[in-house]
Amino acid sequence: MPQVIVLIGAGSIGQAIARRVGAGKHVLLADLRQENADAAAKTLSEAGFDVSTTTVDVSSRSSVQALVGTAFARGEVFGVIHAAGVSPTQAKPETILKVDLYGTALVLEEFGNVIARGGSAVVIASQSGHRLPPLTAEQNKALATTPTEELLALPMLQPDQVKDPLHAYQISKRGNSLRVMAEAVRWGKRGARVNTISPGIIITPLAKDELEGPRGPGYRRMIEISAAGRAGTPDEVGTVGALLMGADGAFITGSDFLMDGGVTAAYWFGDLAPK
Repeated sequence: MPQVIVLIGAGSIGQAIARRVGAGKHVLLADLRQENADAAAKTLSEAGFDVSTTTVDVSSRSSVQALVGTAFARGEVFGVIHAAGVSPTQAKPETILKVDLYGTALVLEEFGNVIARGGSAVVIASQSGHRLPPLTAEQNKALATTPTEELLALPMLQPDQVKDPLHAYQISKRGNSLRVMAEAVRWGKRGARVNTISPGIIITPLAKDELEGPRGPGYRRMIEISAAGRAGTPDEVGTVGALLMGADGAFITGSDFLMDGGVTAAYWFGDLAPK
């Protein structure tokens, strides 16, 4: 059977990873919007990749299950790149929690049931998860292990606790890395691996929305003060994704890789530190 790489969220970061791990495999591109998947498919197919497209709403279990079925019909699911999500500028807190937190838990649960032995997955989290103050051990465990359908009912996620989009985004991304750590145990029983990457400001359409939105000045200051002194590129994330999904990363699972040019370091210990 052919090996299938499933890319969920056909944006530039996901495509950069797919280009590095999809050669000789079938790449299934899934996006909320068919036109996004079609545009990515055109680019990849013209570069020699074997691709097909479908739509998916990661906040819907039936939609994710349909995606799993589509992928499984193509061959053995050997890789998953989960790069779908919404940013603080794009959505309200409840939407962010449902898409970025619940949706990721759903993808990990459903694909963890079918991932092939030797397979792997990468979830795109964010540096924002690293700027959230420490949670309690109980809160960490709740985000990591609460059954998917009960996740959004956690007291710590209710509107009186999560009052703004940025907080919702930060706790969702922290939750992604915790969830992946817990899921790595279950995936390991199938001989598969799963990790997160927490990128900083990577120049993508989503990042441009942030840079041009109300938080734009803060984002530009992050870039200026960071050790790297610049934003990142999708290709740089693609390189890390390829490491984590490939043979060179065979000893890495349940881990989160922060790659933000030093922004988080500056936030906690440098000129960006809260006064």
